[in-house]
Amino acid sequence: MIDKLEMFIALARESHFGRAAESLGITQPSLSAGIKQLESQLGVQLVWRGSRYGGLTPEGARVLEWARSIVGDVRTMKDEMRAVREGLSGNVRLAAVPTALTMVAELTSAFAKEHPGVRFTILSRTSAEILTMLENLEIDGGVTYLDNEPLGKVTSVPMYRERYSVVCNANSPMAERASVGWHELAGAPLCLLTQDMQNRRIINQNLAEAGVVPQPTIESNSTVVLVAHVETGDWITILPHRLAGFLSAGKTLVRVPLDEPRKGHTLGMIAAARDPQTPVMTAILQMARKIGEREAD
Repeated sequence: MIDKLEMFIALARESHFGRAAESLGITQPSLSAGIKQLESQLGVQLVWRGSRYGGLTPEGARVLEWARSIVGDVRTMKDEMRAVREGLSGNVRLAAVPTALTMVAELTSAFAKEHPGVRFTILSRTSAEILTMLENLEIDGGVTYLDNEPLGKVTSVPMYRERYSVVCNANSPMAERASVGWHELAGAPLCLLTQDMQNRRIINQNLAEAGVVPQPTIESNSTVVLVAHVETGDWITILPHRLAGFLSAGKTLVRVPLDEPRKGHTLGMIAAARDPQTPVMTAILQMARKIGEREAD
C-alpha cells in the first residue's frame, strides 16, 4: 500500500494527474489505477473526478494526513536501518530562504566533514514554500524564519539572529557612514526583494515603524539581481548583514549597518515534527544547535 499512498500524496501535491505521474516517473494510467486501487482498499472515494482532477473529497483530505504520516515513518525506518548498516549516508533534501543560503553552506560544509557519506540537494525557496514542501515530504528540512510568521507543527532549532545593512555603491553618499537609520531611507532609490519573500515583509515592517513607505523601483526574488543593480551605482538595497558581506565581497560595494529600529528575527533549521527523526536529520539538527550556541556567544 505504501506505493499507492505515495501516488496519492503526489496527486494531492500537484493537483493534476499528468504532473503527478511525471513527478513519480510513471504513466498517467498507472497513477489512475493506483489511486482507484487505494480507494478500493480503503472503501472510500478519495478524489473528485470529472473531465479532470477536481480536488480531494473530505475522506481524501483525512487520508492525506495519514498518508504523509505513514510514508514519513516508513522512510524514517528505512533510513534508520541504512544507518545501522552503513553509517550516516544518502541524500538530504534541504530548502532555505534566500537570505539564509550562506548559513546553509556553513552547516552543510561542517556536516560533510563529519559525515562524508551524506550528499545534499539544496533549494532556494520562500518561507511559505518551505513549509508546503516539508508537509508534502518533498524536502527533509529547511532553514527559515522561526519567529515572524506561524510555522505549524515542526521541530525547530534556532541558529542565528538576523541584522540588516544597507548595501550601496562606493560612490554613494551613504558609503562613508558608520551606520544609517531606517528613517533616512525615505525617498532613497531602493531595490528590494519581492513581496512574497518573508525578508521583504520584515523590511517593510521596519521601514513602516520608522515612518517610511517603501517605493522600490526594482523588485526581484533574487539577491544577485539586487546586488547587480546596486553595483551600477543607481540603487541601494537592504540585506541581512551576513549575506550583504558575502555578496559585496570583491565588488565596489559598501555594507553599512542599519541602526534603528533594532529588530531582528531568528532563523533556524526546521524538520517535520516526527519522533523519532531519521538518524541523518537528528545529526543535522544537532549540528544546527551547535551553530546556534556558537552564534549566541
